[in-house]
Amino acid sequence: MDERDDPDAQESGRYGEAVFRPEQAGEGERIDFGALAYDDITMARLRTLGAGPGWHCLDVGAGTGTVSRRLLEEAGVESVLAVDRDVRFLRERPVPGLEVREADVTAPDFAPGRFRLVHARFVLMHLPEHERLIGRLAELVAPGGVLVLSDAIDLTSDRTPPTPYSEVMRAMWRGLRETIGTDVSWVPSYPHLLRRAGLEPVAAEIHVPPLEPGSPISRFWADTWERSRAAMRATGLVDDAFVDTAIRYLDSEECAALSAGMLTAWGRKPVKR
Repeated sequence: MDERDDPDAQESGRYGEAVFRPEQAGEGERIDFGALAYDDITMARLRTLGAGPGWHCLDVGAGTGTVSRRLLEEAGVESVLAVDRDVRFLRERPVPGLEVREADVTAPDFAPGRFRLVHARFVLMHLPEHERLIGRLAELVAPGGVLVLSDAIDLTSDRTPPTPYSEVMRAMWRGLRETIGTDVSWVPSYPHLLRRAGLEPVAAEIHVPPLEPGSPISRFWADTWERSRAAMRATGLVDDAFVDTAIRYLDSEECAALSAGMLTAWGRKPVKR
């Protein structure tokens, strides 16, 4: 079903309910386009931080499980607990060492144990009480272990040249905030919040994949816009015709814009002496 014809798409709710429903055809492929754009950067950072043999890892909001499987197959970690509110995609591709658990990280009884690595990517930006959740995730890190958080940062501003891409992105961020509570405005505060959670040292980096015709990130945004049309229309900033124009723009040589970036921040749990 096309998002523009979906009568439920404008209802308020959570990620995976009002929009980006896992049962919707093609949702796993949309997530995988994002993985193709960001997984190499994520894995390079996790391996630089030491992820490897003997490590027990927690992957929160694991999606289709690309990071979880690469931790096992490439980094050689001991085990990965992959957690998501809907695990249908994770169960499709089992590998040795991967444990799949359907759970809600916001639930008071979420207590899966302690891990050398706790990783969450594109999760907290969709959830309220993010500061409390960062503190809760920090509690799940074993002494000497590391918490790694990645989320989107919006690179459009009032001074960004108006293009179909920038206008639709503004509508998307506002529409998702009003529909499911997505908020990326606080993401640059990650290093401060990790430090407040008792982790040290902390550091951060930003990756911005290039928008090129047919690239994974361009296909990810085009599909994301399709699935969030109703939320964007409700803002009054764009209509369906303008979204269609922006999708064509993404796949053209005329595209000259910055994708939203991925900010990754990390901090280590001190070892008590």
